[in-house]
Amino acid sequence: MQEPQLTGKLSPRSRSISATYLRERLSILATTPINPVAALHANVNFVPAKIPRKRRLQMLAVAGWSVMIVITTVVFLLLCSIPLLWPFLAIYLIWARCFDDSPENGGRMSPWFRSIRYWKYFADYYPASFLKEEDLPADRPYVFGYHPHGIIGMGALATFATDATGFSAAFPGIKPHLLTLTTNFNMPFYRDILLALGVCSVSKQSCSNILKAGPGSAITIVVGGAAESLSARPGTADLTLRRRLGFIKLAIQHGADLVPVFSFGENDIYEQMPNEKGTTVYVLQRKFQSVFGFTLPLFHGRGLLNYNLGLMPYRRHIVAVIGKPIRVEKCEKPSLNEVFRVQQMYIQELTRIWNTYKDEFAKARLQELNIVD
Repeated sequence: MQEPQLTGKLSPRSRSISATYLRERLSILATTPINPVAALHANVNFVPAKIPRKRRLQMLAVAGWSVMIVITTVVFLLLCSIPLLWPFLAIYLIWARCFDDSPENGGRMSPWFRSIRYWKYFADYYPASFLKEEDLPADRPYVFGYHPHGIIGMGALATFATDATGFSAAFPGIKPHLLTLTTNFNMPFYRDILLALGVCSVSKQSCSNILKAGPGSAITIVVGGAAESLSARPGTADLTLRRRLGFIKLAIQHGADLVPVFSFGENDIYEQMPNEKGTTVYVLQRKFQSVFGFTLPLFHGRGLLNYNLGLMPYRRHIVAVIGKPIRVEKCEKPSLNEVFRVQQMYIQELTRIWNTYKDEFAKARLQELNIVD
């Protein structure tokens, strides 16, 4: 049989073949049930129904902290809906905004709050832990430099703002203060949670006040900041460090030992959409950062009921290696050459940590340590 010829006008034979073909296809579709749930399952990896209770609690602890700003804001607004509480809420706001200088003066650290079981579940979710290379005598102040920033810095919170990983037992006499943006202390109730964890403002005055408090006082600065969060991707270690001289100068001025910390796995807990330098996304993110002081990485992780779609971090092991301290001689007005000299020692120690532990804690790395700026 000859195939129908393609002309400007369909022949009766071709129309017959087309009609037959369409009837066959329609009959197949009619007998094939459409199951949207099955189609959804094909794209989303849902959590099994039977999950150990401990893992559920770990997930809820991380989910709760991820939306803690929202929770505290909603609680505050609900309390505002009760007229009888207005005088108390007004006093609280006035006190928090005008009189409470705790964020600039060491916070209100509560050892009990830092040790509650909630934080243990939070740390065990990933799980997060740390590796201590040397003891740190509590006879001097310390400046911990935490790398990399990651999307949010969950490992920094677990290690330095809670006792879930055993920091106080490993470094007796050291009082750590994780530092964050000053704007976080403008949020009612959320600010009080941060202060109870020992979290303080990252302002220069706050750093100086903490380090002046005496031996054993310590601050933890997530050095790369918002700029570094834009390059946080699994398997990479791009550090924004060369132009970060402020924390080096601060340590010299107060005679505080510098302690580099590299957190393996911090960049692996979220996926981030492509935003290379020069792209529209990158430009908009940097403009947002210049206006508001922080940026918004476009990222995704897992969900509460699935493993591959949502804003929850993935369960990836985070190990913060706390390196050897770099002894710093106190000098109130250090020269730029002295700052660069100490910075070079710091970079060398940080590089040593990477080279020593990368084959153990970064087996799936896509590239080596890269100091980009």
